[in-house]
Amino acid sequence: MLADATTRSGGTATATPQAPAQITATELAAVVTVPTATSVVAVAPVLPVAPTGFAARCTRALLSPWSRLSLLLVLLAGAASTVLLFHPQRLLSDGWPPQLTGAMAALVFAAAYGLCSVAFVPRPLLNLAAGALFGSQLGTASALAGTVLGAGISFGLGRVLGQDALRPLLRGRWLKAADGQLSKHGFRSMMAARLFPGLPFWGVNYCAAVSRMRWMPFLLATALGSLPNTAAYVVAGARASSPTSPAFLIAMACIALPALGGAVVAWRKRHHLRPQ
Repeated sequence: MLADATTRSGGTATATPQAPAQITATELAAVVTVPTATSVVAVAPVLPVAPTGFAARCTRALLSPWSRLSLLLVLLAGAASTVLLFHPQRLLSDGWPPQLTGAMAALVFAAAYGLCSVAFVPRPLLNLAAGALFGSQLGTASALAGTVLGAGISFGLGRVLGQDALRPLLRGRWLKAADGQLSKHGFRSMMAARLFPGLPFWGVNYCAAVSRMRWMPFLLATALGSLPNTAAYVVAGARASSPTSPAFLIAMACIALPALGGAVVAWRKRHHLRPQ
């Protein structure tokens, strides 16, 4: 409220404001609202209920690790039967389809090489065919591309269809040691395996797939480690018509040297296979 004070001097009147009233504790308590503690009720999360119908049980059974492993075995058995039926070694005697030439023929051969290597066709036979059909340079490129493709297909099949079922079975001393080498030192272990021609190509692929090796070290080590042996076989196939030529003799020496080198590396690294 305002209090009027009349001043007679100058005939003017001024109004002075009244001092604000004191806010009492009661009024402050009425204005300020203090939130009260509320009880918190914990609500348990609602878990999704797994379907229990016949179709759901069949789906779980088909996607189980052992069902996927069985599918892998069926696929490999079918691939091996197809190889025995169609005899891909006829490439050496009959030649490549005449309608394909040059780079296109090499690409198709690389794709066929990859599929045949998955189906257990010996790689030396395919490498000799690449050299006989395309010569040293184009044959080496095609055979190496087919090698990496076949290794990638086998690795993918083993990783998706076989790893979950086979990893719990790695209980033996040697199996655990090999799995530890491939999982922790994937690149150098795969390089040594590729340089040593006594190890089966498909067996190394599936062992790596069961381990925890990553994709990139596996493919890179496969390409680099397979290059010497692949090129040697391709050159031998390209020069097979002249077995006394220097190129053929050098190629045969390059086939033998990786075997010797791999044996030496395996002997020196034998203590790494002991369980830690």
